[in-house]
Amino acid sequence: MSIETNKETLGFQTEVQQLLDLMIHSLYSNREIFLRELISNASDAADKLRFEGLTDDSLFEGDADLKIRVEYNKDQKTISVIDNGIGMTRQEVIEQLGTIAKSGTKQFFNALTGDQSKDSQLIGRFGVGFYSAFIVAKKVEVISRRAGLPRTEGVRWISSGESDYSIETVDRPKRGTKVVLYLRDEADEFLDGFRLRSIIRKYSDHISLPIIMMTESTDDKDKDKGKGEETINSATALWNMNKKDIKEEEYNEFYKHVGHDFEDPLAYSHNKVEGKLEYTSLLYIPARAQFDLWDREQRHGIKLYVRRIFIMDDAEQLIPSYLRFVRGVVDSNDLPLNISREILQRNKTIDLIRSGCTKRILGLLKSLAKKDAEKYAKFWKEFGRVLKEGIIEEIDKREDLAKLFRFCTSHEDKQEQSVALEDYVARMQEGQKAIYYVTAENYVTAKNSPHLEIFKEKGIEVLLLTDPIDEWLTSHLTEFDGKPLQSVSKGELDLGDLQDNKEKEQDKETSKEYDKLAKRIKDVLEDQVQDVRITHRLTSSPACLVADEHDMGRHLEQIMKASGQTFKGAKPILEVNPQHPIVARLKDESEQQRVVDWSHILFDQALLSEGGKLEDPAGFVQRLNSVFMELAEK
Repeated sequence: MSIETNKETLGFQTEVQQLLDLMIHSLYSNREIFLRELISNASDAADKLRFEGLTDDSLFEGDADLKIRVEYNKDQKTISVIDNGIGMTRQEVIEQLGTIAKSGTKQFFNALTGDQSKDSQLIGRFGVGFYSAFIVAKKVEVISRRAGLPRTEGVRWISSGESDYSIETVDRPKRGTKVVLYLRDEADEFLDGFRLRSIIRKYSDHISLPIIMMTESTDDKDKDKGKGEETINSATALWNMNKKDIKEEEYNEFYKHVGHDFEDPLAYSHNKVEGKLEYTSLLYIPARAQFDLWDREQRHGIKLYVRRIFIMDDAEQLIPSYLRFVRGVVDSNDLPLNISREILQRNKTIDLIRSGCTKRILGLLKSLAKKDAEKYAKFWKEFGRVLKEGIIEEIDKREDLAKLFRFCTSHEDKQEQSVALEDYVARMQEGQKAIYYVTAENYVTAKNSPHLEIFKEKGIEVLLLTDPIDEWLTSHLTEFDGKPLQSVSKGELDLGDLQDNKEKEQDKETSKEYDKLAKRIKDVLEDQVQDVRITHRLTSSPACLVADEHDMGRHLEQIMKASGQTFKGAKPILEVNPQHPIVARLKDESEQQRVVDWSHILFDQALLSEGGKLEDPAGFVQRLNSVFMELAEK
């Protein structure tokens, strides 16, 4: 029977070309990982066939004995990885081998430095999988047929890893995928049975289906001894083994398989639950964030198994969104094999497993924070902003989560978020009743905020919140350890017992003295402010902007507008410092135009100091220049 080949040559997606070139050079010193990645893909293909075969056993085509074969040919200089898993259609081959449909692709390429050692780590975070074949191969051939399709709908894909690839329809009797690597001359070391076996045992011993190679007698072409096969790996589901029998290296290599990562995990938790509910979980915290971490729709962290049969690899119901960085497996004895995503959403067993996994991860993080501050600092740097989402998502976990959070503060002269709320509370001054914080676009703006002046003078510590989510965090985390969280830029400042009675009386007298000036400035700025009042929170700045206690903060307003939302926020309150020479001069100013100009300058300066954007930059410059001219003429 003749086959219409439909052969065509297609160009790689631009990002694929960049990735291939970068990977070949950056990962050259760790070339052997190509075999791990190809075997991992073959294992996934077998898992997917097992799952689809639950509802359609015809997909097995009379062969349910799933395995992976690794072959090599010294004469042709080839290595082949063959599986009898789910296989691919022509369109799936184009989509999976010719494009990178991954969130974060642009950020990934923008993050590249040109330093091979650094870029190799970035590549690991991105997850390259199949493309690692080109580290050792000058040409790669993929022959595949999806289970259930006729033998005449096989597909062959060939590329040298440069600008394009060819694809054609072929006759393929067997389902599954065969990947053939035509090795570069400098990769001859891999044309050795002992070398390949050692790599498989090192990286892929945990794979839960057999990895087969021909025996050494056949490798050496000793035909008289006959052909034979050898299973290279233990083919045992790692998570079902006794923890005492698993080595650290085995845990790490299994993580690289399920996490599609190149680095060891930061920490892991292996746990078996027995009783009315029975399941095993092996959960990992990666060392680095994946590039699609901020895409909340991308959920590919937890693989779900039922009695060691793979069900799905992105079971978002098993872990809350704010823990989406977690990788691993959950194997249940209580779920039905034909469970669907719809059933997962309303299954009580799943709810209990989710609760158990969440508790396990939070406990692991708590232990890490207590026992290994350096490791926890690495975790927080990579995943802290995601963990903060939990305050919004799970009310009953707020106390546990809040203890895990880390912040910059005015007492720490560094940008690293390292101070726990418990540390802050322990350092609170006598008489201090609130946990003070300021939100800003970045660390420098927060550190130099005029709102901090009185706090610095009195030695009161203030949290510096600069993550965009912090605005939402503080609206949900309103207290910690019985102490309310209070913004230093909202409402009237009341330091309570931190200010003695004499100071309070002096402030009242000063406010009365400057009350008339506040009204004059308000008349000038009536379109821009809701009020003008005298403040005692400033020690060196002439003015600052604050929000009313129940209004949206200025920083949150900026975030909302930057995200494209159009709305009219509440007018701010302008507070002026009576101790500042400019304000003192204005109090007795009789020339109205000068009051107008200086009032606008005070407002614009206060706006700029908190990272705001001027509505009339030219007007601000003109007014400032007029002040300079006055000084020059004197």
